[in-house]
Amino acid sequence: MTARIIDGKAVAERVTAGVRDKVAQRIATGRTAPGLAVVLIGENAASQVYVRNKRKTTDAVGMQSLAFDLPASASEEQLVALIDRLNGDRTVSGILVQLPLPKQIDVERIIERIDPRKDVDGFHPYNVGRLVLKLPLLRPCTPYGCMQLLAETGEPLVGRHAVVIGQSNIVGRPMALELLMARCTVTICHSATYDLPGIVRQADIVVAAVGRPSFVQGDWIKPGAIVVDVGINRDAGGKLVGDVDFPAARERAGWITPVPGGVGPMTIATLLANTLRAAELQDATN
Repeated sequence: MTARIIDGKAVAERVTAGVRDKVAQRIATGRTAPGLAVVLIGENAASQVYVRNKRKTTDAVGMQSLAFDLPASASEEQLVALIDRLNGDRTVSGILVQLPLPKQIDVERIIERIDPRKDVDGFHPYNVGRLVLKLPLLRPCTPYGCMQLLAETGEPLVGRHAVVIGQSNIVGRPMALELLMARCTVTICHSATYDLPGIVRQADIVVAAVGRPSFVQGDWIKPGAIVVDVGINRDAGGKLVGDVDFPAARERAGWITPVPGGVGPMTIATLLANTLRAAELQDATN
């Protein structure tokens, strides 16, 4: 068996094209283009690349890309003051503070400071809480993008056993909530899980989000399973790889996402969709 590839780049292009069309319709009816404020603290090389790609794609769909770059020495109060200003700015539909933040800044305080209606990352406790209650508004970008990739397979999800490897607030936990909402039976695994390979071997759906190159071995994969690899890592030779040993897993899985070209493009596409959604929510309440 050789797994079929879930082409995240192609799905992301469709999502992005849909956002572009809706933004054009907004402008044609006299409404303003959604504005995405992206805040970057410091000069982390990876963060600079992510932010550059986000700003470029925001411009490409006709949204306003608003850049706010602060030095690595910026204080927590400086960042809080900027967020307060963006919360009150009607031209700003969405606010994204690029993570990680410098050590002097409390990440949780910053996340909670963002107006939930402008929380296009979907990290605010209000938005996560709505996901828990099956009443989602702005959904965490990467997990929601993964759900769209699962839908792309055409495989039924109801009743399937899904194993999520990783319990972070950014991917693992909201991913489990998304899968539960799709009526999967969900197991969350982490560093203290007993017999991780044995649990993964039971999974119809595997979502790997541990941040360790080629951590999930091919013989862990149940024949025919769907494998979604969220990881983006560099191996010893500098090659970009995921959390799953792709060549070995592909020989057992039914469907698999590649790295690059799988989950990564969906995160940005879903961010844009969230920004449009945020603009619509604010139109309805302003």
